[in-house]
Amino acid sequence: MHVACAYRLDLVIDDRIILELKTVERFAPVHRAQLLTYMRMTGITTGYLMNFNVPRLVDGIRRIVLSSP
Repeated sequence: MHVACAYRLDLVIDDRIILELKTVERFAPVHRAQLLTYMRMTGITTGYLMNFNVPRLVDGIRRIVLSSP
């Protein structure tokens, strides 16, 4: 999948899911905005923010789904 050169998606799975990987204290609004931008640009409606800087990985995962227009 090709996206404008100013953007770099971390992982795209089967052209259906975007994974945005982070290692931060906690998610900030800019992280969600970044994922939403990638989702809108690609037309992919499901994305995950994954933060690896947590004791339990399950606590660092946020799912975002865009509703159909």
